[in-house]
Amino acid sequence: RLRALNRLQVILQHLKMSKQTDSTAEVLLEKKGGAGIITLNRPKALNALNLPMIQQIYPQIKAWEQDPETFLIIIKGTGGKAFCAGGDIRAITEAGKVGDKLTQDFFRGEYRLNNAVGTCKKPYVALIDGITMGGGVGVSVHGHFRVATEKTVFAMPETAIGLFPDVGGGYFLPRLSGKVGYYLALTGCRLKGRDVLKVGIATHFVESEKLPALEKDLIALKSPSKEKIADLLNSYHMKCTIDQEKEFVLDEHMEKINSLFSANSMEEIVKKLKQDGSPFAMKQLETLNKMSPTSLKLTLRQLREGASMSLQEVLQMEYRLSQACMKGHDFYEGVRAVLIDKDQSPKWKPAALEEVTDEFVDNCFKPLGNDDLKL
Repeated sequence: RLRALNRLQVILQHLKMSKQTDSTAEVLLEKKGGAGIITLNRPKALNALNLPMIQQIYPQIKAWEQDPETFLIIIKGTGGKAFCAGGDIRAITEAGKVGDKLTQDFFRGEYRLNNAVGTCKKPYVALIDGITMGGGVGVSVHGHFRVATEKTVFAMPETAIGLFPDVGGGYFLPRLSGKVGYYLALTGCRLKGRDVLKVGIATHFVESEKLPALEKDLIALKSPSKEKIADLLNSYHMKCTIDQEKEFVLDEHMEKINSLFSANSMEEIVKKLKQDGSPFAMKQLETLNKMSPTSLKLTLRQLREGASMSLQEVLQMEYRLSQACMKGHDFYEGVRAVLIDKDQSPKWKPAALEEVTDEFVDNCFKPLGNDDLKL
């Protein structure tokens, strides 16, 4: 009888918990122990964020922040391939073509969510197992703890689709050591596994198969402080020996990255790369030549300005840039070439850096009056 009763209590407890855990829901929001858990649940779309997901996560973070029984927030993805591969670019493209206001609502909602993560008063733990790009970086990198694994693939590949590394990229990228953030932003270079930790995107590195145990231990912590959470993450991190001996993939190039990407203009960066002439420099030149010239110019300025701004100021600036890109040509052309037709040969307009005028770039950064992002 007692066993049956206990089992009933367990089932009831589970039902209470799973009122939102319908497995078809695109995002699952659960409370387990002292932890609020956000699970991105669009595995077929590599957990890409769409507006309905954003609109569910934002108020939940705000509610947990106020809840005295919630001591930490954990965010993760399902499916084993990706934490979150970005934002729902296709939907935004479709909306932009017909002048639908999703092009405003999406970026507004996403950047507000990025700010909620960046200002969250409760310790926020992102388990960035698998592909973590664009929008996935935005819901992880601004939090207190980011746990990478051997499966993590980080990139901000936006210049290849006529966009710019948004979601607060203008805040965290220029704050990475040397000029590596500028390099990652302009070239869209991918980093894998432990390199994501070494560059400063992740705070901890844990074996992918140990994540369920880590999550269980985080949930089991009794009213933990940030320090206690850090101690637990550190203990897992210290035990992980995968790729421990491996050198940081960009190590041998850091000196070049720091000098070549420190120029004040894109034209100057290109000139420096040509003058350098090393295989590494030529490879970067080849990559930059494929990117939208407009995106490259916007991105360089975004990072240079963002370096001395608060996260809120950066998100406001990026909202202005997002709206400029929605009105332009390159974003739609980039999405067509990379994601829809997949011919990988976008026809950028303007086609050369020299043709993207300072006046045009200045206009993209101008305040939008009543339409500005309010945080």
